[in-house]
Amino acid sequence: MQSLPIDVVVPQVLEALRSRDALVLEAPPGAGKTTRVPTAILDSGLAGSKEIVVLQPRRLATRLAATRVADERGERAGGTIGYQVRFEDVTGPKTRVRFVTEGLLTRRLVSDPTLKDVGVVVLDEFHERHLAGDLALSMIRRLQKTARPDLKLVVMSATLDAAPIAKWLDDAPSLRSEGRRFEVTTEFLERPDERPLEEQVLAALKRLVQAGLDGHVLVFLPGASEIRRAQQTCADFAERQQLDVYVLHGDLSAAEQDRALAKSDRRKVILSTNVAETSVTIEGVAAVIDSGLARVAAHSPWTGMPTLKVAKVSKASATQRAGRAGRTRAGTCLRLYTRGDFEGRPATDAPEIRRLDFTESALALRAMGVTDVRGFPSSRRPCPRPSMRPSNC
Repeated sequence: MQSLPIDVVVPQVLEALRSRDALVLEAPPGAGKTTRVPTAILDSGLAGSKEIVVLQPRRLATRLAATRVADERGERAGGTIGYQVRFEDVTGPKTRVRFVTEGLLTRRLVSDPTLKDVGVVVLDEFHERHLAGDLALSMIRRLQKTARPDLKLVVMSATLDAAPIAKWLDDAPSLRSEGRRFEVTTEFLERPDERPLEEQVLAALKRLVQAGLDGHVLVFLPGASEIRRAQQTCADFAERQQLDVYVLHGDLSAAEQDRALAKSDRRKVILSTNVAETSVTIEGVAAVIDSGLARVAAHSPWTGMPTLKVAKVSKASATQRAGRAGRTRAGTCLRLYTRGDFEGRPATDAPEIRRLDFTESALALRAMGVTDVRGFPSSRRPCPRPSMRPSNC
């Protein structure tokens, strides 16, 4: 099995979990935390005969991580290592490590409030601060202090400052692993480009080819519509340069996602949303083109309805994207925005709890038997005028 940077700190992870009920682990992209830590816990016996549940922020990352871990153990997903996402359950009676999306753990807590068959919960990529992930952290901690003092918790992050989380977990041990980083040359625009985004992508792709591109290109775009326009705009140039163009986003089937991520001797251009920010390493990526944009879910207090808008990503997210070009080799990142734009961005993305409606989560808590939610974060916002007041104000 290939050696990874996380292997050095795995013994410390296990030792910390033997003496404490919680642990915070910082490990940059490429360190191997997603694939090595859950199986190390399994092999150590810390979970006993119970399951290890690993939360992932996205369906793609969930499936890829489980498949990679099973492959490393010489198995197929669905045996000892399985995964569960919406509308797909690849687990079996022998499954001991279950990779799931964050929302599925919330649903499991509704039907099984004490998680009686779970020995360890691992919250991976916690820096993304999804509402379901925050809720899971709060509920697991509540269980540890009440019905399940034997339940173990591991919070893993690539870019989030571990100190506040460790302090909230009663000064839990905090460990850090170095990543296996290759040099990534990052270039910014000298001035803002007013052309449509798809034309900017084509211009950046031409620059990379002229510079002697010898690997795959990963392009980060806000959503499926921007991906389709970029695919159409780049098609002729890609064909002339013998580049295969693939798309990658959460609404594709597993087979379509696998085609985009499969190993290939031909150079590929992968037009992706932010699903590729934190998934398992994509082999052969030599360059990243970053639009600096993403579609962000929010809640409108005026209408009481969810919204989805295009917004600038944070510095941490931009760093994650650039790092995709340096996971297996030295690479290049072309940012389609200026250095001044980058420096003016927030350090991290705002947690979803600050911008989404908390009503569904409050109902889930009620279903779990939690009647006093004063200890949980609130999403209440200043209400608009009475005639426009939503029901949750």
